[in-house]
Amino acid sequence: MLSGPTCSGYFPSLARKSSNISYLHHNGGWLCFYDTTILQLDVLKIYNRKLSSIMVTFSKIMTERLLLRALKGGSNTKIITLNGKKIRKMPSALEKLPGLRTLDLQNNLISKVCPELSTLTQLTLLNLGNNLLEEVPEEIKYLTSLKRLHLFGNRICRIATGVCDGLQELIMLNLNNNQLTSLPQEVGRLRNLTYLSINHNQLTMIPTEVCSLENLYELHLNYNQLMYIPEEIKLLQNLRHLFLVRNNIEVLPEGLCHLKKLKLLDIAGNVIQIFPAGFQELKLREFYCEGNPLFVKQPITAKLPKVIWTLQEITARFVLHQLQENNQLIMYSLEYYPEIKHKISKAKKCVLCGKPFLSEWLECVQFVPPSKELISESAEFCSEYFLKSEEANDKASIWDCHALQDV
Repeated sequence: MLSGPTCSGYFPSLARKSSNISYLHHNGGWLCFYDTTILQLDVLKIYNRKLSSIMVTFSKIMTERLLLRALKGGSNTKIITLNGKKIRKMPSALEKLPGLRTLDLQNNLISKVCPELSTLTQLTLLNLGNNLLEEVPEEIKYLTSLKRLHLFGNRICRIATGVCDGLQELIMLNLNNNQLTSLPQEVGRLRNLTYLSINHNQLTMIPTEVCSLENLYELHLNYNQLMYIPEEIKLLQNLRHLFLVRNNIEVLPEGLCHLKKLKLLDIAGNVIQIFPAGFQELKLREFYCEGNPLFVKQPITAKLPKVIWTLQEITARFVLHQLQENNQLIMYSLEYYPEIKHKISKAKKCVLCGKPFLSEWLECVQFVPPSKELISESAEFCSEYFLKSEEANDKASIWDCHALQDV
């Protein structure tokens, strides 16, 4: 133990020459040190000090101390955590730790990885979150055992060519809070990926190759600039959770309705006015759609071309109307025409006006009661809203009511 009064000079020579000091107590004045004997300290207390560069130096020394301990372990060292140590450069000594499994360097000032990183072929978790990286570096492709990769909170605007080639074991990739405007096609090679999060970037589109990630379980694309979702999303048959909050999506693809295992869908804060045909077939447990113009009274233009009713449709509607009026002649005559009677039996009623129709020439407008298990106030409000009589009164100016299917 070394304890002393105020000193206005450098670190006491006694302390510099002693290698057995484990406790240093210093009270007041300036304290400066330039050698590595401080690495032997277990406790350092400094009172009434002027901190000009002491804390930065001390942080660096403590980092070196942790590395020295790790290096002593050699191939037996499995975990290194240097979180928030103000590190500007990755330690090249990492190549002496071939057995390393976890490397946590988040919350530092690293702008470039060291070449020695590529020697850590047994690494399963790499955390470089909240640093100053501008790309996903090529060295990462050599981490063939990597399962979890955290690169959130950097300045990444590109992904180096070939990075995805060696990451065949990767199951989780976090690229939140970066500056990506696009994803390379090779991202589709991450065959074992189950969790992909790219929130708070500048993506304008999703490459169809992402839809080839057949093991993907959870996909986060919140706060980007996406205009649409590719139809190929239907290939993600294991997808359970899909987050698309705060984008510029106008239309959801019909392929979304083929995701039989999807349980959570969040499309809040987009510009979606209508849902695709078959949307009611999804077995969702949670659905969030607030912040979309679903309740704006504006006409929705059908993609189908304008058609003229067939003679069969006109006749069927006349017969159906007469049956509603209990026309005995029509009811009696139908007994002699079983084929017509069979067709008439398939007629449906408009949910708004109650009149019967046979053919559906517009199928994009459907009224679907929300599932009892569905957690969404917006969905319940949507169902109630469209059933109001006010909407029924405006039906003639918006849609031909016979285009609506009663489900």
